[in-house]
Amino acid sequence: MHGTEFVQDLAIVMLIAGLVGWVCHRVGLSVVVGYLVAGVVIGPHTPPFTLVSSVARIETLAQVGLVFLMFSIGMKLSLRKLRRLGVSLIVATLVGAFLMYSIARAVGAGIGWPPVQTVFLAAMLMVSSSAIISKVLQDIGATHDKAGQLAMGVSVLEDIVAVVMLAILNSLISATGAEGAMGETLGLLGGFIVLAGVAGLLVVPWLLKKLTITADDELMTIVTAGLLFMLAILAHRAGFSLALGAFLLGAIVAETPHRTQVDRAFEGMRDVFSAVFFVAIGMMIDLKTAAHLWWLMLLLAAVTLAGRTLAVSVGMMVTGAATRDAVRVGVSATALGEFSFIIAQLGIAAGVLAPEFQAVAVGVSLLTTLAAPVLMRRAGRIGDWIEDRQPKWLEDWLGYYRQWIERLLARQKKNLLWQLSRKRLIQVAVEVLFVSGLLSFAENLLDAALPFIPGERFFPNAPRVIFWSGLAVVVLAPLIAIWRNVAAMAMLYAEVTTVGQANRAKLRPMVETGIKVVAGIVLFVWLSAVMPLGVMGRWVPVIAVLLAAAVVIFARQKLVYWHSVVEMELQDRIVQNDEKFTGTAAPWLAQHSEWHLGLTECVLPDQADVRGCTLGALALRAKFGVVVAGIERQGVMVGNPSPETALYPRDKILLLGDPKQTAAGKAFLLGVAGEHASSNFDEVRMETCELPVDSKLAGKTLAELAPTRRCGVQVAGIHRGGLRILNPSGDEKLLPRDDVLVLGSPDQIAAFKAWTREGTA
Repeated sequence: MHGTEFVQDLAIVMLIAGLVGWVCHRVGLSVVVGYLVAGVVIGPHTPPFTLVSSVARIETLAQVGLVFLMFSIGMKLSLRKLRRLGVSLIVATLVGAFLMYSIARAVGAGIGWPPVQTVFLAAMLMVSSSAIISKVLQDIGATHDKAGQLAMGVSVLEDIVAVVMLAILNSLISATGAEGAMGETLGLLGGFIVLAGVAGLLVVPWLLKKLTITADDELMTIVTAGLLFMLAILAHRAGFSLALGAFLLGAIVAETPHRTQVDRAFEGMRDVFSAVFFVAIGMMIDLKTAAHLWWLMLLLAAVTLAGRTLAVSVGMMVTGAATRDAVRVGVSATALGEFSFIIAQLGIAAGVLAPEFQAVAVGVSLLTTLAAPVLMRRAGRIGDWIEDRQPKWLEDWLGYYRQWIERLLARQKKNLLWQLSRKRLIQVAVEVLFVSGLLSFAENLLDAALPFIPGERFFPNAPRVIFWSGLAVVVLAPLIAIWRNVAAMAMLYAEVTTVGQANRAKLRPMVETGIKVVAGIVLFVWLSAVMPLGVMGRWVPVIAVLLAAAVVIFARQKLVYWHSVVEMELQDRIVQNDEKFTGTAAPWLAQHSEWHLGLTECVLPDQADVRGCTLGALALRAKFGVVVAGIERQGVMVGNPSPETALYPRDKILLLGDPKQTAAGKAFLLGVAGEHASSNFDEVRMETCELPVDSKLAGKTLAELAPTRRCGVQVAGIHRGGLRILNPSGDEKLLPRDDVLVLGSPDQIAAFKAWTREGTA
C-alpha cells in the first residue's frame, strides 16, 4: 500500500503543479510561481484536508530535484563563458554582492535579529535567480540587448557566489563554525573545487566520448546520472552541500562537446524533479503564519529591489560602466529565486531560522518576480531619469574615474612583467589548490581506497604505506611544477627590479635568491598546515618522504613530463569546442543603438505550423520586415541561413529587426494550429507489387512518373525476368509485369498500387 500511496502523492503533485503552472504561464508569470502556489495548495498546512499522505517522501524527491536543478545551472556556466564575461564583470558582481550583503545585514540588525540570522538573510538577498531573469529577458525580447546580456552575466556569476555562500553557511552552522574558520572553509572549498574539477575534466570528457562511440544515448544518460549523484554525495561527505557537487558536474559537462546532447537527454528529468523541488518548498508554507509576516515580506522585497539595484549599479560603475547602463543592469538583476529557497531551507534544517522563514523567502521571491518584468521594461527610462538628475560634480567625477580605468587597463596591457607572469601565477594558484584538496581530503580518499589495496600480508600497515606513498608521488608532480614556476618568476622579477642599478650583476642573484627563500618558507608553512599528519601514523610520513626523495633523484624528468602531459590535456579540454551559438553577446549592436535594431530568439514548437517550410517560402522579410540572423540546431550554428534553409521543430531562431517586427515574426513562427503531425516512421516498410499489363505507367521512366512526388513512395528495386535492378535510376523504364519493390508507409503503398491499376500517369 505504501508504494501505491507514493504513486498517488506523485500524481497529485504533478497534476496540480502542471495545472497551476499552466495558469501562471498563460498570465505571463514564471512557472516557478505556479509550482510554489501548487505546493501551498496541496501542503499539510492548507485546510480542509491534506492531499499528500507522505510529505517526507516528497521532500526526499525534492532533494533529487535540487540535484538536477543545480546540474542544469552548472551547465550554463563554463570557463569559456567566464573568460568571455571578462574580469570587469566578475569584479562588478563581487562588489555588488558585498554591498548587498552589507545592506541586508544592516537591515537584519535593525530588525533585531542575531548575527547568524542576519548572515542567512544577507545570503538569501545577495544572489539573484538566473533562471527567472533569463526567462523574463526572453519574454520581453531583451536577451541580446547589452543591458540584458550584462544582467544575465551578473546572475550567472552570482550562482557561483551562492555556491560559495552555501559552503560558508555550512561552516557557520557546524560545530566549528567560528568566525576564524571562515578562511579554512574557503580554502577547503577551493581545494575541493579544483580537485573535483581537474579529475572531472580528465575523466568525464573521455568517458562521454567513449560512450558516444560504443553506446547509445540511453547508456550515456544513465552513466551521467550516476556521475551526478556520485559527485553530489562526495561533496556532501566532504562537508559541503549536495548542490555543490551537482553544480560542479554541470560546469564540467559544459566544457565537453557533448553538452547539448546531455542537456537534451536530461531535459525531461530536470523539469519533473525541479518542479517537485519547488512544490516541496511551497508545501512548507503555513499561510496562517505567513499572514502575520506580511510586513516583513514587503519590507524585505523593498530592500531587495532597491538594495540590489543600488549594489549592482555601483558594482558596474566601479568597473567603468556609464550610469545609465549600470542602472539598467541593476534594475534587471533584482529577481530572487532558487538559491534563496535553498539557503532558507538550510537555515531552517539547522535550527538557525524559524520554520515560517521559508514563507518569507517565498513571499519575497514572488514579489520580486512579479516586479521584475515591470522594472525590466522600464529599465532604460529609469536609467535615463537617474542619469539626468545626478549632480554635476558626481557626473564629472565619474567621467574622470572612467578615464582613469581606461588608462589603467591600457597600461596593464602594455605591462610586459604582468603579461609574462600572469599565466604562471594562475598555474601556481591552481596547483596550490589542487595539492590542498588532495591533502585536505586524503583521509576520505584513504577510506575509499582501502578496500582496493592489498592487505597486510606483505608487511605491517601495508595498505596505509602503499596509499600514502602513492599520494606522495601524485602530490610531488604539482609541487615540482609550483617550484619551477616560482623559480622562473624569481628570475624574471630579479631582472626587472635591478634594471639600471650600478651593481646589477651582484644584486640580481641576491634578489632572485631572496625571492626563492621567501617562497620556500611560504611553501613550507602551507604544506605544514595542510599535511594530514594526525592520520598518517608514526613511520608512514618518513617512508613517504623517502620515496618522494627517491623519485625526485631518479625520475624527476619523467615526473615533469607526465605533469606536462596532464596539464596540456586539461588546457585542451578547456580551449577546444568553443561555443557556437548559445546566447552569445552581440556587441556590434551596442555600437549602433540609434538604429533601434534588436535581436529576439525563439524555439520552434514541435507542432509549429511552419515546420518543414523554407525561409524563402515563409518570406519573413516581406511580411514582417524581420530577418533570420541565425539558427541553432542540435548545438550547431547555421549563420546567415539561405532562403533554401528549412525550419524544423526545436530549432532556436535568432530574429533581427525593430521591436515590433521581431515580435510579429516571433508570433508567426510560434503559431500552432493544433493539428497533429502524423509521423509514420515506424510504419515504413518495403512491399512488392506487380505492374498490370494494361497499366499506363508501363513504358515510362521513373523520372517521368515521379512516384515519390505523386504517392510518397520510393522505388527500391525492379524484378524483371530473373534480373533484379537495385535502386534504379530515373532513366529506368517500368515494363508490364515488372515486380516493383517500393518503400513507404501502408497508405503510400496502397496509393501507389491504386495508381498502377488506374493507369493514369
